[in-house]
Amino acid sequence: MTQTQQVQKILVTGATGTVGRQVVTELLARGHAVRALTRDPAKADFPAGVEVVGGDLTDPDSLVPALEGVTGVHLITFGGAYFAPLESGPRILELARAAGVRRVTVLHGGEATPLEQAVRADDGVDWTVLMPVEFMGNALEWADGIVTAGEVREPFVSRLSAMVHEGDIGAVAAVALTEEGHGGQEYVITGPELLTVGDKVATIAAARGRDIALVELTQEEAVAQWRAAGHPEDVIGFLLEAYGNTPEVGRTVADTVEKVTGRPARTFGQWAEEHADTFRAG
Repeated sequence: MTQTQQVQKILVTGATGTVGRQVVTELLARGHAVRALTRDPAKADFPAGVEVVGGDLTDPDSLVPALEGVTGVHLITFGGAYFAPLESGPRILELARAAGVRRVTVLHGGEATPLEQAVRADDGVDWTVLMPVEFMGNALEWADGIVTAGEVREPFVSRLSAMVHEGDIGAVAAVALTEEGHGGQEYVITGPELLTVGDKVATIAAARGRDIALVELTQEEAVAQWRAAGHPEDVIGFLLEAYGNTPEVGRTVADTVEKVTGRPARTFGQWAEEHADTFRAG
């Protein structure tokens, strides 16, 4: 942070989630104050210096104390025990404006959701929609198979992905929440390279220092494997579409991370090194 930049206090909702934690981390690294919202503060585990507060996005008025004194808010589009799409966007934004919030980021939920629509329609705050593609962390689903059998079993192994490091999503959010020039923007966030499943497996193998076999499944075998893992039918349908017919946005590298943060997007090799122990036995 430069001498001309001021410390700002930012409210992060969904703070215990995969992306929320990265937003918290990046804001702290940039020297800002962070207030983390969670339904159960007693179970939250955040670095020293993070102010943890209780609140529920499905009950907007519960956010009033959390909004006091913050200049920016990071929002998610789902809430409650069953992660239903939030219908409370207009009230949340009304309370945010009343509290003096100037900037809002919203994590795209994969489709048009009521909260995101409310954010896009609000001209009282500078809003930024964050649209990340496949998370690098999805590869953690392979850990058990790699550790126990030394293999990855997947369909559509030639599919391409511009998968993104979750930390880079947090970094883009942190900049948009604390700096000028990002209002009204829709940011597609990707990694710096296109990878097949084989590329990912080879990268993890190099990081852990031991070979991994890649077993290509038929579509029928993949469905059976996902059902055995307990995935509901709607999730299985999504996976078949996402993997079998990856949309162009998911297989196109964007330079958003570098343009917004001033540094290159992190590679899958970096991610694999960070998580190498997870893929090692014992």
